[in-house]
Amino acid sequence: MLVDDKIFLGTSTHPEYLALKYGNRHGLVTGATGTGKTVTLQVMAEGFSAAGVPVFAADIKGDLSGVAKMGAAQDWQSQRAQDIGFTDFKDDVFPVIFWDLFGRQGHPIRATISEMGALLLSRMLELNDTQEGVLNIAFKLADDEGLLLLDLKDLRALLVDIQERAKEISTRYGNVSTASIGAIQRALLVLEQQGAENFFGERALDIADLMRTDRDGKGFISILAADELMRAPRLYATFLLWMLSELFEELPEVGDPDKPKLVFFFDEAHLLFDDAPKVLIDKVEQVVRLVRSKGVGVYFVTQNPIDIPETVLAQLSNRVQHALRAYTPREQKAVRVAADTFRPNPEFSTEEVITQLGIGEALVSVLEDKGIPSMVGRTLIRPPSAQVGPLLPEERRSIIANSPVAGLYDTAVDRESAFEKLAQKARDRQLAEERQRQDDAAAKAERTYQDDKPRRSSSRQTPTEAAMNSLARTVANRLGNALVRGILGGLKRGR
Repeated sequence: MLVDDKIFLGTSTHPEYLALKYGNRHGLVTGATGTGKTVTLQVMAEGFSAAGVPVFAADIKGDLSGVAKMGAAQDWQSQRAQDIGFTDFKDDVFPVIFWDLFGRQGHPIRATISEMGALLLSRMLELNDTQEGVLNIAFKLADDEGLLLLDLKDLRALLVDIQERAKEISTRYGNVSTASIGAIQRALLVLEQQGAENFFGERALDIADLMRTDRDGKGFISILAADELMRAPRLYATFLLWMLSELFEELPEVGDPDKPKLVFFFDEAHLLFDDAPKVLIDKVEQVVRLVRSKGVGVYFVTQNPIDIPETVLAQLSNRVQHALRAYTPREQKAVRVAADTFRPNPEFSTEEVITQLGIGEALVSVLEDKGIPSMVGRTLIRPPSAQVGPLLPEERRSIIANSPVAGLYDTAVDRESAFEKLAQKARDRQLAEERQRQDDAAAKAERTYQDDKPRRSSSRQTPTEAAMNSLARTVANRLGNALVRGILGGLKRGR
């Protein structure tokens, strides 16, 4: 039943296999809640891992974590294996690296503000066109003035600087309004309250750490803990899109390899496209279309195929369709769309069968020889080999502690960037202004003294002069600290 160069998915009237050489042609796993999508995702992740292909997947409910523990076949798994004639079925375990944007259920994942870019950050902040334009100006100014934007405080400091220089910057780059800057700052505050301050910064994720294999040749399955992250859906969706674009930017061209270099599962994919502007959808389509040549397979997991724009849907060649409900007009449309994407099978009506599938059943169509889609088959999905269901917290902690990336990302790095440079620039400017005021005051006092008082023969300071000079030294020494608090909203860095 298990064969080289293919992943066994289940049995229809015959075994259904996904050929590894077409694994980078992307795919779609859809179906209503409770129909078996998570088990199918685990089966596919196990299959790719066993073939030496690293996998990245978000774990929305925590159920996928069980892939890191040796399976102990439950009754339904043994019965399923028997029903589909899966004589090669055995318990197994797979190498896993746990990740978590918040650093609680896995290794922290970080990216810099500069790496995220204005388009994705605008999407994350839900900015309008005008506010996005101001953010683009901020990124351009940072590039022109050599300012590193690593974390949220860097971006805040830059926005404050832009507001203070609004007239100059508006002349050079375009209009910058106080209202737009205020709106961006408020959006940043909301994002920070959602936990984004844990994500932006360094050490930034090295894509190579997602593409590991263990000593047995199995690909590591990188699992992103997403149960808490899902409370901030825009952060979740934009983060995954950033990861996808990073893979495209960093990986070399490989054409059509014998098997993918990495497979990327994008669960709850509808969150990426909900209310997305056309420019973002165009970017997603472009990345999905081109990342294939980098050896990366992208598999969207969602409830309805209509959640995916047609331009993106057309790029997804390997399909697994679990049951859909058809009670409302929208659901009926989803059934028709799903049916129309399959190569018809004369043995049954695809549209009818979609609403009749049981738990663990799916319609499967994958690319076969010469890249031709297979005829859709009503398939009973094979049982996973690893544990089905979540790990215990102590089991997860043990795997994290013994991970190949243990210690690499646990401590945040805060090197000199826009925050420090702009704070120093402001300190220098205000110190210069204070010194000028002191010089002006001293000159005025000297003129008044010369006019009103007889010249002293002694060079000793008068009590008034001594008090003035002492005050000037105190102001100069304390000015920098006061300025940092004033410019950056009371942040007390290094105290």
